[in-house]
Amino acid sequence: MHSDLAMKMTSDLFWTGLLVCLPVLGLTLLVGLAVSVLQVITQIQEMSLSFIPKLVTAGVAVIAFGPWMLRTLCRFAITLWSQIPSMV
Repeated sequence: MHSDLAMKMTSDLFWTGLLVCLPVLGLTLLVGLAVSVLQVITQIQEMSLSFIPKLVTAGVAVIAFGPWMLRTLCRFAITLWSQIPSMV
């Protein structure tokens, strides 16, 4: 295996990982920001108020984007397996 191929495979791995995680992390970040602004406005500093909405949002995002995430990971795995004969 050449170093160029290893670098390309590593780049594809990290890019796929970022794409798969981005919807869940992005939505959770937006909800966390909204809850933080709400806490600052109302001066309510309750831990469950910041934790529960983010947990629910992450669950809904996994349910909503789950099929797309699975297709993306399967496409990456199929591409990786199909490149094995050309590596030798």
